[in-house]
Order: sequence, then C-alpha cells, then structure tokens
Amino acid sequence: MPETDEAVRRSARVLLFDGRHRLLLLRFRLDPDDPGTGYGWCTPGGGVEDGETLAGAAARELREETGLPVPPEALGSPVAYTSGYADLGWAAGVFRDDYFLLRVGTHRVDIGGQEANELRYHAGHRWWTREELAAGDETVYPYGLPALTAGLIAGRIPAEPVRLPWHH
Repeated sequence: MPETDEAVRRSARVLLFDGRHRLLLLRFRLDPDDPGTGYGWCTPGGGVEDGETLAGAAARELREETGLPVPPEALGSPVAYTSGYADLGWAAGVFRDDYFLLRVGTHRVDIGGQEANELRYHAGHRWWTREELAAGDETVYPYGLPALTAGLIAGRIPAEPVRLPWHH
C-alpha cells in the first residue's frame, strides 16, 4: 500500500432514495468482456473531472446515469466516504468515493445519457428496500451500506461524513 492518502481518483456518488425509502442501485458487469466474472451493484456516480466540485460531479453523474437533473447545491454535503488502495488495471493507487444523499418522491430511470464506456458495464438497475440490502444476497458497494441506509431512512443524518469500509 502506498504511504500517501492522496487519491489518484476521486468519485462522487449519490444515495438516491425514493418516497418509499428505497435506494437506487445500478447493476454493473465486473468485466464487460467476460460475463462469467459476475456482477455487482453500486450507487449512481463516478469520477470527478478537472475543475469540478464533488457536488457538481455527483449531479452530473446522476443526470448521465439515471436521467435525473438536480442542481449541485441540492445535494448538500457528503454523508459518507470510503477510501483505499486498488489496482483496477486502468488505474492503481488510492481511490476515494464521497456519497451525497438525495430524496425524491419517484423517478423513472433513463440511461440515455450514459457514455459508451458506461453502457458497456451497465446491466440494469433496481430500487432496494432496507431489508433487501441487509439480506446480503448480492455484492453491493460500498461495504457498510445497509447500516448507513438504515440510519438515513430513520432520519439520522451524520454531522460529519461516515467512513465506510474499503471494498478492494
């Protein structure tokens, strides 16, 4: 592991809840060239571009990946983060993902704004209940999401972002 905490890649993600307290997760192929490697689930979000704020990146990614336009200021401050070392082939080093909270009444997911590379990995979406997340039947990132989700649904918004376990 490197000695530095400086991230080589920052990501901004959104914990998007609907009016029934369900969390939207996107299903992705672990390796789009080898379907046998399996799938995982993650929140909408992605890399922060040069000159972008975390909230700006989260809002942009949310619009691209789900079709939901929101102004960055509607996201407030991050409620959680995870950080650690990974070697993903296309990048190696310390990664950090920051998570924003957003609640909507309803939303119909539209993946029409996804980039070509995102579409290669995309394998569907689903609104998850707290109980489904806690069951742990599928691989969901980030680790620690069921406990965080339970607190957020109960209205416990952390004063400082909660550190979640790293997943690599």
